[in-house]
Amino acid sequence: MVDLTEAQRRDFEAAAFRRLIEHLRERSDVQNIDLMNLAGFCRNCLSNWYRDAAGIAGVELSKEESREIVYGMPYAEWQAKHQREATEAQKAAFEINRPKDH
Repeated sequence: MVDLTEAQRRDFEAAAFRRLIEHLRERSDVQNIDLMNLAGFCRNCLSNWYRDAAGIAGVELSKEESREIVYGMPYAEWQAKHQREATEAQKAAFEINRPKDH
């Protein structure tokens, strides 16, 4: 394994996270339920993890603030523009694949 400094590791992880967020913003056609069913996490999970990290650092973010950071717009606006009603098949798959902490 490559020997990285702590600062390099942090910077590379941050760059990868920013690229993931950019990718998810560009792929608004991919629904959160599909992400949950296939990967076990979604945009909301990312926003919760971001908020958790901020809280550990002593920075309080609301759920809406952290979601806006991930979605690039207020969550309600993203929902109105991009969210579709989940199909019965998607809902059934979610019940089977639902992470235990959700």
